[in-house]
Amino acid sequence: MRVTDDVDKAVSPKFALTPDAARLAVPMLRIYRLSDGGGLYLEVHPNGGKFWRFRYRYDGKQNSVSCGVFPAVQIEEARTLRGAFSDMLANGINPSAHIKAERAMQAVPVAPARFTLDSAGALSFRLASRRLSLTPAETLELRAFLDATRAVIPKETPCP
Repeated sequence: MRVTDDVDKAVSPKFALTPDAARLAVPMLRIYRLSDGGGLYLEVHPNGGKFWRFRYRYDGKQNSVSCGVFPAVQIEEARTLRGAFSDMLANGINPSAHIKAERAMQAVPVAPARFTLDSAGALSFRLASRRLSLTPAETLELRAFLDATRAVIPKETPCP
Protein backbone atom coordinates (compact mmCIF):
# COMPACT_ATOMS: atom_id res chain seq x y z
CA MET A 1 0.00 0.00 0.00
CA ARG A 2 1.37 3.41 -0.97
CA VAL A 3 1.38 6.47 1.28
CA THR A 4 -0.92 8.28 -1.14
CA ASP A 5 -3.46 5.44 -0.75
CA ASP A 6 -3.47 6.13 3.00
CA VAL A 7 -4.05 9.82 2.31
CA ASP A 8 -6.91 9.01 -0.08
CA LYS A 9 -8.57 6.80 2.54
CA ALA A 10 -8.04 9.35 5.33
CA VAL A 11 -9.38 12.23 3.20
CA SER A 12 -12.86 11.58 2.00
CA PRO A 13 -15.23 14.33 0.87
CA LYS A 14 -17.77 12.99 3.36
CA PHE A 15 -15.49 13.40 6.37
CA ALA A 16 -13.42 16.18 7.86
CA LEU A 17 -9.65 16.10 7.54
CA THR A 18 -7.91 13.90 10.12
CA PRO A 19 -4.57 14.57 11.81
CA ASP A 20 -3.15 11.47 10.09
CA ALA A 21 -4.21 12.70 6.65
CA ALA A 22 -2.48 16.03 7.29
CA ARG A 23 0.66 14.25 8.47
CA LEU A 24 0.68 11.76 5.57
CA ALA A 25 0.07 14.36 2.83
CA VAL A 26 2.95 14.08 0.37
CA PRO A 27 4.24 16.79 -1.98
CA MET A 28 3.31 16.45 -5.63
CA LEU A 29 4.29 18.37 -8.76
CA ARG A 30 1.65 21.04 -8.15
CA ILE A 31 0.10 22.67 -5.12
CA TYR A 32 -2.98 20.80 -3.95
CA ARG A 33 -5.49 21.30 -1.17
CA LEU A 34 -7.00 18.97 1.40
CA SER A 35 -10.31 20.35 2.60
CA ASP A 36 -11.46 20.18 6.22
CA GLY A 37 -14.78 21.91 5.60
CA GLY A 38 -16.16 25.29 6.54
CA GLY A 39 -13.55 27.04 4.40
CA LEU A 40 -10.51 25.51 6.13
CA TYR A 41 -8.02 23.59 4.03
CA LEU A 42 -4.44 22.37 4.11
CA GLU A 43 -2.39 23.57 1.15
CA VAL A 44 0.47 21.18 0.28
CA HIS A 45 3.31 22.67 -1.78
CA PRO A 46 5.77 20.78 -4.04
CA ASN A 47 8.66 21.67 -1.71
CA GLY A 48 6.90 19.89 1.18
CA GLY A 49 5.45 22.96 2.91
CA LYS A 50 1.99 22.53 4.41
CA PHE A 51 -0.06 25.63 5.15
CA TRP A 52 -3.46 26.02 6.81
CA ARG A 53 -5.69 28.50 5.02
CA PHE A 54 -9.22 29.77 5.56
CA ARG A 55 -11.18 30.73 2.44
CA TYR A 56 -14.11 33.12 2.74
CA ARG A 57 -16.15 35.72 0.88
CA TYR A 58 -16.32 39.33 2.01
CA ASP A 59 -18.16 42.04 0.07
CA GLY A 60 -18.70 39.56 -2.74
CA LYS A 61 -14.98 38.88 -3.19
CA GLN A 62 -13.12 35.63 -2.58
CA ASN A 63 -10.39 35.98 0.07
CA SER A 64 -8.17 33.70 2.09
CA VAL A 65 -6.20 34.13 5.26
CA SER A 66 -3.39 32.05 6.72
CA CYS A 67 -4.02 29.97 9.82
CA GLY A 68 -0.41 28.84 10.26
CA VAL A 69 2.08 26.24 9.10
CA PHE A 70 1.67 22.52 9.69
CA PRO A 71 2.97 20.84 11.96
CA ALA A 72 3.58 23.91 14.15
CA VAL A 73 -0.18 24.56 14.00
CA GLN A 74 -2.12 21.33 14.43
CA ILE A 75 -5.59 20.70 13.06
CA GLU A 76 -7.35 21.59 16.35
CA GLU A 77 -5.69 25.03 16.45
CA ALA A 78 -6.52 25.64 12.80
CA ARG A 79 -10.17 24.74 13.47
CA THR A 80 -10.22 27.15 16.42
CA LEU A 81 -8.91 29.93 14.16
CA ARG A 82 -11.52 29.00 11.54
CA GLY A 83 -14.20 29.46 14.21
CA ALA A 84 -12.78 32.83 15.23
CA PHE A 85 -12.64 33.99 11.61
CA SER A 86 -16.21 32.77 11.01
CA ASP A 87 -17.35 34.77 14.07
CA MET A 88 -15.63 37.87 12.67
CA LEU A 89 -17.44 37.41 9.37
CA ALA A 90 -20.75 37.00 11.19
CA ASN A 91 -20.08 40.34 12.91
CA GLY A 92 -19.24 42.05 9.60
CA ILE A 93 -15.46 42.14 10.15
CA ASN A 94 -13.02 41.20 7.39
CA PRO A 95 -10.54 38.73 9.00
CA SER A 96 -7.69 39.78 6.72
CA ALA A 97 -8.13 43.48 7.50
CA HIS A 98 -8.43 42.66 11.20
CA ILE A 99 -5.12 40.77 11.18
CA LYS A 100 -3.38 43.59 9.30
CA ALA A 101 -4.69 46.13 11.81
CA GLU A 102 -3.45 44.01 14.74
CA ARG A 103 0.00 43.71 13.18
CA ALA A 104 0.14 47.46 12.59
CA MET A 105 -0.70 48.09 16.25
CA GLN A 106 2.05 45.70 17.36
CA ALA A 107 4.67 47.37 15.16
CA VAL A 108 7.39 49.08 17.14
CA PRO A 109 6.90 52.83 16.97
CA VAL A 110 9.88 54.88 15.84
CA ALA A 111 11.34 57.00 18.59
CA PRO A 112 10.92 60.73 18.01
CA ALA A 113 13.95 62.69 16.89
CA ARG A 114 15.57 64.86 19.53
CA PHE A 115 17.53 68.02 18.81
CA THR A 116 19.64 69.68 21.48
CA LEU A 117 21.72 72.83 21.27
CA ASP A 118 24.26 73.26 24.05
CA SER A 119 25.52 76.59 25.43
CA ALA A 120 28.55 76.60 23.09
CA GLY A 121 26.23 76.35 20.06
CA ALA A 122 26.88 72.69 19.17
CA LEU A 123 23.92 70.81 17.73
CA SER A 124 23.17 67.20 18.68
CA PHE A 125 20.63 65.07 16.86
CA ARG A 126 19.33 61.78 18.29
CA LEU A 127 17.07 59.28 16.53
CA ALA A 128 16.40 56.09 18.51
CA SER A 129 19.82 54.77 19.54
CA ARG A 130 21.84 56.77 16.99
CA ARG A 131 23.38 60.13 17.77
CA LEU A 132 25.00 62.78 15.57
CA SER A 133 26.87 65.66 17.16
CA LEU A 134 28.12 68.75 15.34
CA THR A 135 30.74 71.20 16.54
CA PRO A 136 29.72 74.85 17.01
CA ALA A 137 31.44 75.73 13.69
CA GLU A 138 29.60 72.93 11.84
CA THR A 139 26.33 74.07 13.39
CA LEU A 140 26.89 77.61 12.06
CA GLU A 141 27.67 76.20 8.59
CA LEU A 142 24.48 74.12 8.68
CA ARG A 143 22.41 77.14 9.70
CA ALA A 144 23.90 79.23 6.88
CA PHE A 145 23.18 76.43 4.39
CA LEU A 146 19.56 76.05 5.53
CA ASP A 147 19.00 79.82 5.39
CA ALA A 148 20.44 79.93 1.86
CA THR A 149 18.27 77.08 0.63
CA ARG A 150 15.15 78.64 2.12
CA ALA A 151 15.84 81.79 0.12
CA VAL A 152 16.13 79.79 -3.13
CA ILE A 153 12.80 77.94 -2.82
CA PRO A 154 9.98 80.03 -4.33
CA LYS A 155 7.04 80.85 -2.09
CA GLU A 156 4.53 79.74 -4.73
CA THR A 157 4.98 77.11 -7.38
CA PRO A 158 2.98 77.80 -10.55
CA CYS A 159 0.82 74.97 -11.79
CA PRO A 160 1.61 73.79 -15.32
